Amino acid sequence: MLSRLYNFMPGLNTLLNYERQWFADDVRAALSVAAVALPVAIAYAQLTGVNAAVGLYSCILPMMFYALFGTSKQLIVGPDAATCAVIAAVVTPLAAGDSFKHWQLVVTMTAMTGFWCFIASKFKLGVLADFLSKPILMGLLNGVAITIIVGQFSKVFGFTFDERYLLERLGGVPTYLSQTHVPTLLMALITFGVYFAMKRLKPTWPSSMFAIAFGALLVWIFNLKQLDIKTIGTVTGGLPVFNTPAFDLGIIRELVVPALNLAIVSFVSMMLTARSFAAKNGYDIDADKEFRALGIANIASALSQGFAVSGADSRTAVNDATGGKTQLVSIIAAAIIAIIAIFLTAPLEFIPSAALGVVLIIASVHLLDLKAVWQLKRKDKQAFYLASATLLAVLFIGVIPGITLAVLLGLFQFIRTVMRPTDNILGVDINGVVRSLDATDKAKSVQGVFIYRFNSPLTYFNASYFKRRLLEQYARQKDDIQCVIIDAVPCFTHLDLSVMAMLADLDVIFKKRDIRLELAGRKRQLLSWFEIAGMTSGTAGIYIHSDLYIALKRNSVNQHTQEVSLFESDENNDQNIDLNLMRKH
Repeated sequence: MLSRLYNFMPGLNTLLNYERQWFADDVRAALSVAAVALPVAIAYAQLTGVNAAVGLYSCILPMMFYALFGTSKQLIVGPDAATCAVIAAVVTPLAAGDSFKHWQLVVTMTAMTGFWCFIASKFKLGVLADFLSKPILMGLLNGVAITIIVGQFSKVFGFTFDERYLLERLGGVPTYLSQTHVPTLLMALITFGVYFAMKRLKPTWPSSMFAIAFGALLVWIFNLKQLDIKTIGTVTGGLPVFNTPAFDLGIIRELVVPALNLAIVSFVSMMLTARSFAAKNGYDIDADKEFRALGIANIASALSQGFAVSGADSRTAVNDATGGKTQLVSIIAAAIIAIIAIFLTAPLEFIPSAALGVVLIIASVHLLDLKAVWQLKRKDKQAFYLASATLLAVLFIGVIPGITLAVLLGLFQFIRTVMRPTDNILGVDINGVVRSLDATDKAKSVQGVFIYRFNSPLTYFNASYFKRRLLEQYARQKDDIQCVIIDAVPCFTHLDLSVMAMLADLDVIFKKRDIRLELAGRKRQLLSWFEIAGMTSGTAGIYIHSDLYIALKRNSVNQHTQEVSLFESDENNDQNIDLNLMRKH
């Protein structure tokens, strides 16, 4: 019973078997995580278009629930630049300027994202962690980072963008710069200065928190609101209050696909962070349980009136760097943020919007890595094209269409790999080991035998390509081929009647040329599939062997038998000639 509970809640196992010597490290790490998470949560709330308190609510229950259900000991979940940018892009046009409706749509989309994650975990879809390739994710994150940076220029310079899309905003830069509000720009520059001074003088301290606190202190002491320096305004703290939806339920249809896209991107991004820190600290991550944990964290965030969360790489890095040992770090940090959200929100109203814009720009710059995208051009041109296409899509057609394109590119990349995989012609080296024939000449082809390997599962949409490639490779052989052997292990993974029909066609083609067609590997499965498909195996049909070595051994025996038969036939002919000569004499 207890083992089943631990399997369902992996974090509980660690907490119930907690060692006392870990506590000091976990408390120190929790203080550091909370110090970094507070200003970031407030900034991301502004990016999402909701009250600052909503950003704090998004840190509390999600962190606690992930600590119980997640399999990573270092990962910190919370608001993330990419997820917040996605939510804002979807919800803003639907809310049509109604702030309360905007908040409710954000909460609804968060709940739907959690629902999709939970469903995915039930269907064991943790493999989606490998669905979006690294190049596609690189392009996506770079595009989102640039979009956020340009969007936050309005906070830094004190104007308001009239356009929604990046290209239009960039086109209006000269006009917007003429509208710069000098006091707001000075506040942003002061925030930049404090941030980088803290980074230089005290690199281990939470620079973002000090920069924002300094700006808020200036606003409060000198009453800078009279200079039209915008602040985040009144923060309605206290316990979150559930509100019934204030929008037409038909709008939910508009959130279904974006929530699904957000679930995939959030999960893939989270798994990259979780796996890297798990590898560093010597333990494994369960992708399906991580999907479930992310779903539960998002549902918990929605119930506490927060917005969508994902794995926060910056806060996770802080946790690991300050020596955090277990999931208790998340629980302590969440408790600290909860105290502030419930009792200490009054000072937050003095935080200048320009300071939050600076924090978001700095956070987005850390996401930005155009150099890595460019380096792909030298390493892997196909990966470079994928990353560039995703990046340009996010910049030119928007975050949501860009993410949809990224998902489709990932799908097409997979389909292309399956439909047009690599193949090999096999031979035998001097030690009798079967290996690919290549330019090194370590392996030699077997006389009279052509061995073919197709490096992908065979199914209806690549069966014709398999047939074409096999015949093309066979046609290039200069030796007199008596037998074609197909390595069945990598390609015959499941029953597909289209594949079996193609195999029967190949058998007919080779029989007309007096060539045996044989399969090596998966003998029991293939025999059962032959029976289902009504095909014949053995001497009257296609030979099936247990593996390649047995197939080669049988063929060498057959060749030897044929040679002996020919020799005996020649001897008999000679004897008959001798007898005839004797009779004539």
